[in-house]
Amino acid sequence: MARIRYMIKDVDQAIDFYTRHLGFTLEHSASPAMAFVTRGDLHLLLSGPQSSGARPLPDGQRPSPGGWNRLVIEVEHLPAVMETLKEAGVPFRRDKIVRGPGGQQIRIEDSSGNLIELFEPAGLPPRP
Repeated sequence: MARIRYMIKDVDQAIDFYTRHLGFTLEHSASPAMAFVTRGDLHLLLSGPQSSGARPLPDGQRPSPGGWNRLVIEVEHLPAVMETLKEAGVPFRRDKIVRGPGGQQIRIEDSSGNLIELFEPAGLPPRP
């Protein structure tokens, strides 16, 4: 099993975001330090400012949320998913779907500013 760690600002807000908007299930909460959420085989560790993963490096630099690394979640009917998320007030990094040879995508932000790509494959068989 592999886990992905996202640095987040507020554990309870992150739990709410991932479970309410993206279909994750809360597996364990040690709020305000951290929580584990899952979606199928995806295991996401949400590390708040009080978690061991947020401790500063020897040079004083602190891990922080945001950036361009991202989760990619495959969805069906991307325009409908977008509309639901817009109605819920989820922030988007751009307003229009980006289309390419592999499919279409849109990028949203979680409650801490971490990037999530919602991706609808073009002509590819659904994943098991």
